[in-house]
Amino acid sequence: MHIYMRLQRIIPPIVVVRMSESPSQRRRVHQATESSQSGIFNERILVLVFESLKWDIRDLCATASVNHKLRAVSKRLLWRELCVYRAPRMIATLMDGVPNSRICGGWQSMAKLLFFCCGCESTRCIRLSQPLHGHFMKESRFSKTSGQSFLTKKCRGDVLYLSDPCEHPARGKEYDLGIYRGVFREFKKSRTRECLINRRVEFEEKIRCPYCGTRVWSMTAARLVPKKSAARRLGSHDEGLEYFVCLNGHLHGTCLLVPLSSDEDEAADDESGDDLDGQ
Repeated sequence: MHIYMRLQRIIPPIVVVRMSESPSQRRRVHQATESSQSGIFNERILVLVFESLKWDIRDLCATASVNHKLRAVSKRLLWRELCVYRAPRMIATLMDGVPNSRICGGWQSMAKLLFFCCGCESTRCIRLSQPLHGHFMKESRFSKTSGQSFLTKKCRGDVLYLSDPCEHPARGKEYDLGIYRGVFREFKKSRTRECLINRRVEFEEKIRCPYCGTRVWSMTAARLVPKKSAARRLGSHDEGLEYFVCLNGHLHGTCLLVPLSSDEDEAADDESGDDLDGQ
C-alpha cells in the first residue's frame, strides 16, 4: 500500500500545475477529476504521475502489484509508455516507425528486458558453483552495432539490439562473468529464425526466456555464434560465450570476460558511448 499512498500524495500537485495551462487542457483535467472513476485509476492521471517520476520501473512494478485494476492499466498502457519514454529511438526502430503497433512478447517483457539483468545459472558452456541472481540496472545501453557482431553473415540483414555486459564476479574464478541481453526487430520474419528452423534446432529443455517465459534456442548448439566478432565486442574469451534466443526474439547470454590491463581500460574509456541507441 505504500505506493498507493505515494500516488495519492502526488496526484493533487500535478492537477494544480496542469490547471495553469491552456483552457482545453484545464477542461480535460477537470473532466478527469470529475470522472466516476477514482482518480488513481484514471489513465491520464496515472500517466502524469509517472511522467513526474520519470517513469521509474520500480515504482511501476509496485503500482502494477497493488490490485487487478492497476495491473490491467499497466499492462495495456503504462508499460508501453515507460518503454517509449526511456528508450525512444530503440523502440521506434523495433516498431518500424508505426507508433501504435504491438511489440512481440508484450510491453511488460520489453520493459523488463530494458532494465533487468536476468542473472545466470550453469549451462553447457559455463559452469558455476552457484546461480547468480538477477537485479535491476540503474542504466541500460543497447546498440545495433553491437548486435551486428552477434549475427552470422547470412543474417546480417536482421536488426538486433544488444546491451553492454553486466559484470559479475564469479566466486572462486579468476575471471568475471558478463551477462547481456538483447532483442530482435520482427524476429518472426528474421533470417536468424529462418536458419534455426531450417537447421531443425530443438528447443532447450530446461531453459526459458527470463523476460517472457517462452521456449528458447541455444545459438551455440545451432552453430550460429560468430565467436570472434561477438567476443571482441564483449571483451570476452572466444570459448566462454553462450546465448539463447526465444520465440519472441529476446536474447540473453553469458560470457567470460577478459581481465583488462590499465592501458586497455583507458582505451575502453575513450571509446565509451559509441554506437549506443536508446537509454
